[in-house]
Amino acid sequence: MTEEHRPKKTQLGYVKSNSMDKTVVVLVERKIRHKLYGKYIRRHVKYMAHDAVNECQVGDTVLIEECRPLSKNKRWFVKTIIQRAV
Repeated sequence: MTEEHRPKKTQLGYVKSNSMDKTVVVLVERKIRHKLYGKYIRRHVKYMAHDAVNECQVGDTVLIEECRPLSKNKRWFVKTIIQRAV
């Protein structure tokens, strides 16, 4: 009996905070269209992500990937840094 593994989810966001050790807070923003008025509304969610070498800075654009639970709130890790903050 073989198990089919689904691909891991990834999200693109920017680092909101890096004050914790080996953890960053990543803000992921998406735009949804209002059902009635058609205007686009911004929705956001914050994820705590594991940053093993503490290389992320506030404002960096990062790609995070889901993983097993690492702590009470951490279920994501930083896969790559897409763009450095200026």
